[in-house]
Amino acid sequence: MADLLGTIGAAVGVFAGTNVDDIIVLTVLFLSARANGRPKVWQIWVGQYAGIAALVAVSAAAALGLAVVPDRWVGLLGLVPIALGVRGLVKARSGGGDREPPVVASGWWSVAAVTVANGADNISVYTPLFRTIGPAASLVTVAVFAALVAVWCVAGAWLGSHKRVVALVRRYGHWLVPVVFILIGTLIVLESGIIL
Repeated sequence: MADLLGTIGAAVGVFAGTNVDDIIVLTVLFLSARANGRPKVWQIWVGQYAGIAALVAVSAAAALGLAVVPDRWVGLLGLVPIALGVRGLVKARSGGGDREPPVVASGWWSVAAVTVANGADNISVYTPLFRTIGPAASLVTVAVFAALVAVWCVAGAWLGSHKRVVALVRRYGHWLVPVVFILIGTLIVLESGIIL
């Protein structure tokens, strides 16, 4: 029982530590959904689950000795949110008087891509974790991660439902949302060490 509680506690700590920035991304996505209906709320949930599942699958494969990509090259995934942000800025600039926040993620697949890009550093944490804890503890860890994805989505939706936050995004979101995505992508690329 102590081993199970220890595994659950470690999984919670690892997930929270590697996905704190996902709260910001999810809040922006839920704000975009409220402001202009895209992406749909279900697409955010499905995309977040698909993205985290991809990160876990790659980490598990790497833990089995199938190191597909060197860790520092995983940082190139940061180009995905940068590209989405640039696209949003171009749309905002060409939109003229349109004050609706741009849609930086339009479907579950683009939400998943942003999740994977934003969580690329997770692979470097999850891989050694899965390699050292064994199959049973890995299954418990994956179950904890799945439960925490729901908690993260609820927290992002809650933050994105405040009237003041929604009003701020409606007023400045056409610039704010893409800039947040560009900053997140830039941080991913810089933290990966690929540029050095």
